[in-house]
Amino acid sequence: MRKNLLTTSAAALALLSIVGCSSGATDTGGGAGDWPEEITISLVPSVEGEDLAEALDPLTSYLSEELGITVNGVVATDYAATVEALGADQAQVIITDAGSLYQATEQHGAELILRDVRFGATSYSAIAMTNNPDKYCEDEVVTAAYGATGDELSYCNGTETAAEATGEGPAGVEALGKIDSATPVALQAATSPAGYQYPMVAMREQGVDTDSLTQIPVEGNNNAVLAVHNGDAEVGFAFWDARSSVIEEAPSAGEDTVVFAYTEMIPNGGIAVSNSLPDDLSAELTTLMDGYAESSDQAGDVMFDLVGLSDWTDETEREQIARYGEILEQFAQ
Repeated sequence: MRKNLLTTSAAALALLSIVGCSSGATDTGGGAGDWPEEITISLVPSVEGEDLAEALDPLTSYLSEELGITVNGVVATDYAATVEALGADQAQVIITDAGSLYQATEQHGAELILRDVRFGATSYSAIAMTNNPDKYCEDEVVTAAYGATGDELSYCNGTETAAEATGEGPAGVEALGKIDSATPVALQAATSPAGYQYPMVAMREQGVDTDSLTQIPVEGNNNAVLAVHNGDAEVGFAFWDARSSVIEEAPSAGEDTVVFAYTEMIPNGGIAVSNSLPDDLSAELTTLMDGYAESSDQAGDVMFDLVGLSDWTDETEREQIARYGEILEQFAQ
C-alpha cells in the first residue's frame, strides 16, 4: 500500500531542483495561454534504482510525443516531497497518494484530474478481522472468493453476501463496539490509513475508548493478519483483503481469521496538476494519461510496473479525498 507521509524530503527536493525545473513557462493563472516548453512529473515509483529510468521513459516519451513538449519524469523519495515540488513549481504534475493529493489541493490550489484504479476500484476498505467470531459475529460465518487471487475467505455480519467478495464498506461496524480495553488489538503505524487511521476513527464512532486500547504494534498488513491468526491479537486491521498475502505461509488464515467489519472506503491516490498550467494543457494531459493504459500493448505493463496500477480514471470522487483530509488531520503531529 501507499504510505501516508506527513514529513517532507529535502533530498528529493534537491534532486528536483537540479533536474526537474520547467523552462520557458508562461504564467497563465490557470487560464488558456502559451504552453511551457517542458513540464516535469514527480512520482514515487514502485521500481527502484537502475530500473527507474527504463520504467519512466515509456510514459514520458508518450506524453512528450503527444503533447509536442518535453515531459520529464523525476523520482521523489516520498509522497510528501511531490507536494513540496509542486508548491515550488519544480514539478507541474504529481502522481501521488491520497493524503498528498489533499495537501496539494488545499495548500497549493492544485487541480485533481485523475484517480488511481487498482483491481478495478478507486478506493478500498480496511478490514476488521478476528479469531473469535463467537464474540464479534452476529450471524453465520460465510465464505466468498477474493477476486484478485481466487482465495476463499471468511466473512460475517453481512460484510459479504455473494459468492465473490466486493470489499465494499462500511459494513458491520457496530461490532467494533465490542472491543474493550482488555482486547489485544493489532495496529500498524499511525501513518497507515487501513492499519490505523480509519479503524481508529471507526472504533471511536462506536464508542470505543481508543486511548485505553491494548495495542499490539505490527509492521505491515501481512503481519497484522498473522498477529490475529497466531493468537497474538484478538482483533486486527489491514487493507482489503490482506489475508490473501499470507495464505502460502499460513494456509488456514483465510478460514480461521474472520472479517467482521469494513470501514468506510479509503481513496486511492491519483494525479494532480499545478494551477500554473494553461487549462487546455491540463485538459490534454488528463485525456492522454486517462488513456495511457490502453494506448499500446506495452503501456498497461509499464503502468503496473511503474506505480502498481491498472488504470487512471477522470471520475475523481473529490469528496473521498476531502474526507481523507479530515481523517488525516486527526493524526497530524
